[in-house]
Amino acid sequence: MREMEIHDYARQLMEAHGPRAIAEAAQRATECEAEGKLELAKDWRHVEDALKMMRGPRQG
Repeated sequence: MREMEIHDYARQLMEAHGPRAIAEAAQRATECEAEGKLELAKDWRHVEDALKMMRGPRQG
């Protein structure tokens, strides 16, 4: 997946799942890793990272 696609997908996932979007991406990455789909898992990890950047610093 290209960087632009990753950020677009991360934004859509955030709109659909709200604060659970990061957990959703992490879960999908883990599932892909378990199935041996390493390239797809890598894409999901990139989506997860993009979501974390979108979230910004934690409010304490």
